[in-house]
Amino acid sequence: MNNKAELNEEMLPARYKKLSPFVWLGLVVFLALFLHGMVIGELTPERMIRGIGRLNDFLHQAFPPKLDRLPNILKATLDTFEMALVGTVFGAILSLPAALLAAKNTSPHPVVYYLARFSIAFLRAVPDLVWGLIFLVIVGLGPGAGILAIIVDVISFCGRFFAERIEEIEKGSIEALRMTGVSSLGVVIGAIIPSALPSFVATTMFSLESSVRSAVVLGVVGAGGVGVELSTSMQLLRYDEAFTIILVIFAAVIGTERISSIIRKSFI
Repeated sequence: MNNKAELNEEMLPARYKKLSPFVWLGLVVFLALFLHGMVIGELTPERMIRGIGRLNDFLHQAFPPKLDRLPNILKATLDTFEMALVGTVFGAILSLPAALLAAKNTSPHPVVYYLARFSIAFLRAVPDLVWGLIFLVIVGLGPGAGILAIIVDVISFCGRFFAERIEEIEKGSIEALRMTGVSSLGVVIGAIIPSALPSFVATTMFSLESSVRSAVVLGVVGAGGVGVELSTSMQLLRYDEAFTIILVIFAAVIGTERISSIIRKSFI
């Protein structure tokens, strides 16, 4: 029995044989934060049971969905999609130069590399909703603030993955062009973009899917689109109208994901 236990212990990876004090400390901190999060959440069984009753009331008032304002809802949904589309296109375009500066094999200097990496990380660390509130202060209410917030969010996402894909490109093709005297722009057009284009397109399509969902949330805080319609309906307790908006948003998001999937498959 002891031999079997010793054999099982020997088969374990080294990191499992003896946990360091830092690992134990991390586990204790994780457990403490988890338990504290459960406490502040106050998700008691009684509260959950009451919530089920309120959900029943919401569904009772939401059915059947109210279609009186369907044309306005569809127009607002189109505005939301256009906001996401414009933000994604500009964000993807601006991500390319940012990625070239943030990739080791194309960055002109280590200082520029680290500054570009830090800038992209900073943009990614700030949630898109916060960027939306900032741009609402700068440009005011409306889709403009949402588009700017989505541009920043897309740069933070695409910039990182574009840079990682550029670093994966074989040095041979890049060095071969450089040795022939081709300019940096020529290297980008002749070697980097052709090699990384499928990955760039796939990443951009994923960003578009995310941007559509973000545009809805940004609309709730004043960036226009269908988010405003949903927020207004919920505040006025028009749950049948709100449910119609939710169904339209669901259809728009699923449709975007299907189109994005088709485009990705055509490039990969």
